[in-house]
Formats: sequence, structure tokens, C-alpha cells
Amino acid sequence: MAAIDRAKIFAAIIGFWLPASLIAAVLPEERADTMYHSYSGGGVTIDGPSILVRKNVGNKLSLSANYYVDMISGASIDVQATASRYSEQRDEFSLGADYLVDKTTMSLNYTNSSESDYQAETVGFGIAQDFFGDLSTLSMRVSFGSDDVMRNGDEDFLEQAEHRRYSIGWSQILTQKLIAELSVETVADEGFLNNPYRSVRYLDPNAGSGFSYQAELYPTTRNSDAVALRAKYRLPYRAAVKSEYRRYADSWGISADNLELRYTHPLEQENVILEGKLRFYKQSGADFYSDLFPYLNATNFRARDKELSDFTSTAIGIGASYLLPDRWSLFDRKNTVNLYWDYVMFDYDNFHDVRVHDGDSAYLPGEEPAYSFNAHVVRLFWSVWF
Repeated sequence: MAAIDRAKIFAAIIGFWLPASLIAAVLPEERADTMYHSYSGGGVTIDGPSILVRKNVGNKLSLSANYYVDMISGASIDVQATASRYSEQRDEFSLGADYLVDKTTMSLNYTNSSESDYQAETVGFGIAQDFFGDLSTLSMRVSFGSDDVMRNGDEDFLEQAEHRRYSIGWSQILTQKLIAELSVETVADEGFLNNPYRSVRYLDPNAGSGFSYQAELYPTTRNSDAVALRAKYRLPYRAAVKSEYRRYADSWGISADNLELRYTHPLEQENVILEGKLRFYKQSGADFYSDLFPYLNATNFRARDKELSDFTSTAIGIGASYLLPDRWSLFDRKNTVNLYWDYVMFDYDNFHDVRVHDGDSAYLPGEEPAYSFNAHVVRLFWSVWF
């Protein structure tokens, strides 16, 4: 079930861009973006196109539509250990509306995601209000998601999961050069929350490798909270520095710290904007995670998903945006070409590489090398302003 895995992958690698709440209440810009995205790492390749269109109706209403495709192929380390390679596709459609009344912006969004073994729908509503001469913005958002979880090859398997997300944020223009934001988010998940294909391993002296596998089993509820502090500072030579610190904790015992820095530098004569990124992430694992359980059914709940283990990741990224000359622009409008590349290094402290047992292994169960891998993320898109 790639939907769960992809969410974890991209949560760890996709960069943060300061949100619209840091700007005085205005409608989003009218534009169209056509993007190709690619992720390659850990034996898995995910790529596909995306098209986003924003259009205003009058001076109070903005409408948006997005189509996003993930085409997945390959086999992660989990699949290599217990199953065969696979390929599948996820299609996502979303619609949105932003309504502006004086200094208040109200937003409504709907998203539908579909693949062979996972169907998801999410509805969200948000409101943002400017205060104190547009120097301060208070924003609140709530969303509700409902998922159907299936299992390929098993027509009788059908489970549900629900997700409720609440967030509140305060942004403040502190000086002519400094903007800051504080946000708090809480999420409540309920239902079938694990992957129906993934297994845990346990010691089994009767097995040739010294261990066997059984299905994962997660709790049916999960509550999480996150606090983030973000800032953007304009440097004297028109460049800008952005920063974010985010702290996360949940009822499964996972806690995480994320620190990200971005530097943006315009080259006006060349119509180019350059960007660099550095990101550090550190996580402690879930209470019911183990790389190797002592015996069959050793605990009430059990997981061996590496994204629930203790691990760290470091990402470096570079990118550029190029404003096309008028003679190359479509429809005599502003056109930009944008290319971003991230290189991400994942290091898992207590998730071991069991593939060493495929040959003549000198490793005892639980003493295999710790797993690590590197990934490349590429985003190439063309933007046209109306």
C-alpha cells in the first residue's frame, strides 16, 4: 500500500515555503503550473506530472484545481525482504476556493486520492484575519479525512481510517525586514492505521535464518501535536534567509525535531532567483517498534516500519527560477521555469538490513548492519501568470 509509505517519504523530504498567512489578506495570484516530480532512493522510484490552475472570479473569489500523479515502481527494503517488486499509480484531484471579505480570507478545499488499494477523501476549511494595520494575521484551519484501506489479492479485506486535523497560527511583521510565524497543529487518527502488507520479524530457532515474520498490528488511535516557529529575514542586498524549527510528539511515543534553513538570492540582471536549503531531522521511535521481537505475538502491538524507528535525516537542496524573456513567453504573460533538486541522507539507528541473510551470512539475527540510504528529489515546473 504505497499511500502510507509515500506520505512518510515526502513528509521527511519536502521543503517548507512560508505560507500565504504571512502576507496581508489578498487573493492568490492567477497562474498555472505544470510540474514533473521525481523521487528516487531506497530501491523505490516515484514520479509523475502535476497541473495546478488558479483563477479569480471578480476581486473576492479565487478558484483552484490540481491534478497530481504518482507512478511507483521498485521495491523498498521491506518489500525486498518479504515480497516481490511492484508498480502502481496514484491519482489525486483537488479543488479549492478562497473568498476575501475586507481583511478576512475564508478557504474551502476538497481532495480525492485513488489507487488500487487505497481511497482517500479530505475536506478542509480555513479562515485568516488581518489585524493591526495588516501587521498581524491570525489563521485557523480544520480538515477531515476518510480513507478506505484495501489489500490487493484479497477481495474480502476492507478497513477504514479517519483523520481530523486542527491548526492555528499567528504571523507578525516585526520590522521592515523580519517576518515571523508561530503555529500549533493537532491531529487525531482513528481506525486501521498500519500497512496491510508489512510484517515484523521475531526470533524463531526453527527457521534457517533464525527468525520468521508475522503481520504488523498497530493501535487504532493516534493523537499528535506539533509546534513550529518560522521566520523570514531580508538581507541588505535583497537576498533573504528563511528558517523553521518544528517539534512533534504523538501518543505512540514518537518525538521529532526538525530544523530547516533556506537562502534565496536574486540575480536581477539575469532574471534568475537562486535558492539553497539545509535540513536536519531527528526522531525517536514508537513504543511498540522493534527490529526483532523475542517470539511470536510478543506484544499487544508491534511494528517494524523503519519510519517508526529511531532515525535521522539530512537534506541539502539547490534550486533556480528563471523569468523568461518576452520573446519566449506564452500568451504574452509572465513565464518562469523552475528547477529544484534535493539530496537526502537517511540513517536508521535500530532498523537492520536483513538482506544480508540472502547469502552466507555471518550475522546473528538482530546484529545485522544498521540500514541507511540516500535519495534524490527533483521538481521541474513551468509557471504562467494570467
